[in-house]
Amino acid sequence: MRPLRGRVTVPGDKSISHRYALIAALADGHSRIHGLAPGQDVRSTVSCLKTLGVQITFARGQGGAPESPTLEVDGRGSLTVPSEALDAGNSGTTMRLLSGVLAGQAFTSTLTGDESLSSRPMERVAAPLRLMGAGIHTTDGHAPIRIEGDALRAIDYVSPVASAQVKSAVLLAGLFADGRTSVTEPAPTRDHTERALRAFGAVVEARPGFAALEGGQRLRGAELTVPGDPSSAATWAAAAHSVRGTKAAAEAASATTSAGGTVRAVPAAPAATGARPEPASHRAAAGIAAGARRTTRARTSASPRICANGSPTTMTSTPATSR
Repeated sequence: MRPLRGRVTVPGDKSISHRYALIAALADGHSRIHGLAPGQDVRSTVSCLKTLGVQITFARGQGGAPESPTLEVDGRGSLTVPSEALDAGNSGTTMRLLSGVLAGQAFTSTLTGDESLSSRPMERVAAPLRLMGAGIHTTDGHAPIRIEGDALRAIDYVSPVASAQVKSAVLLAGLFADGRTSVTEPAPTRDHTERALRAFGAVVEARPGFAALEGGQRLRGAELTVPGDPSSAATWAAAAHSVRGTKAAAEAASATTSAGGTVRAVPAAPAATGARPEPASHRAAAGIAAGARRTTRARTSASPRICANGSPTTMTSTPATSR
């Protein structure tokens, strides 16, 4: 097989896309978000925000395409009473993060989802929001969720689970609380929300396993680019490691704290395959670390073993956490 050559721009990271769209809706002023992740999950977040009165549209695509991955958001710093239930589709991120936001609104709303989403646990998010003063009514611990928003009080929440979604819901609710809200986790989780909040002007204290912010902060609109999805980059890295003499780069892959095992897989392979991964460049994309990762596959007789999911078997593991 001939060596692979070239550069690949991977799709936008889904977890970051959810957060950028949601926080832009809470900000004052216009936001433009480039490189939004494709797929229905992020569209579910966008649809819910529209139902909450946010002026949000996709920019027109080039070459006759109906839309581009650029999102235009006119934030007003507030949401309006929805005229119908908010349908999160199959997106747990939409439901859990939006629960945090809705807990601090002065109206009652209902979050629903499809059959699969309605089978997933929601009490882990509902419990801390109740402690903050919101009326959260799940259906036997699942969706639909009825949320009676109220004036919230700040809490110091010690989470029993390592979940970026639980942490994010509490922090987003904390924006509407009186005082300083903090979350302590049993293990570090991805810090996309903390970084995204900073990109929109919030002051957030964060370190592995802990995050805190003051309520009442005003967010401002921003123009941001969503970094590429590391799991998509891993597919190309695995392909590069499989072919001798390869030089390839996956551009704009996110490199945030606890983003998962896929990025760590790239440095793990050289001993077994002779591949030499190099960070080609790095840049800050709205507070989210991003860069191009170049992989060179040396001419060696070693044959890398590839898992069924396309990742090298030398991948290191990290605690499973919800996004």
